[in-house]
Amino acid sequence: MGSFPVLAGSNCCGNAASLFLYFCEVNEPTASSYPPSAKKFAFPKEEHLCRKKLIDELFGKQSSSFGVYPLRIVWLKSPEPTTAPPQVLISVSKRIFKRAVDRNRLKRLIREAYRLNKYRLLEQPNGHPVALLGIIYTGKEKSPLALVEKKLISAFQRLLTAPIVASDLPTVA
Repeated sequence: MGSFPVLAGSNCCGNAASLFLYFCEVNEPTASSYPPSAKKFAFPKEEHLCRKKLIDELFGKQSSSFGVYPLRIVWLKSPEPTTAPPQVLISVSKRIFKRAVDRNRLKRLIREAYRLNKYRLLEQPNGHPVALLGIIYTGKEKSPLALVEKKLISAFQRLLTAPIVASDLPTVA
């Protein structure tokens, strides 16, 4: 059997509270104990696209869009490449999925796929061109997480290799 360390100032057996505190202090992970390349897989409120003015701007004439079935990606180009995460809007049509339970599940799946794979967009050496991003589920059936994640990854690759359109270039006056 293993032996417990004897703490200074305690009897030979120690009490449960002091042993608990000892092991919490010894085994508690610190920020320096994590590997330096650890990714942050968070999707905080600041990254959610909620402001009506920005949503109108996203779906305005300056935005671009493409489809990767069952997703439709609508995005607005930032003026210069950035490493900051884009603000994201996730939508599932009420017309196709009548029950809120189904819509909420699909939105949860899309959020999870985005959260786990947004590093592909953010860890580009020169930054990424996306300021606002809309992910719209257009499929007629409920898809599993693996399919949604696969399609979102291919959408990110397409976003990063998007050609520069003539309207995107600055005009020389």
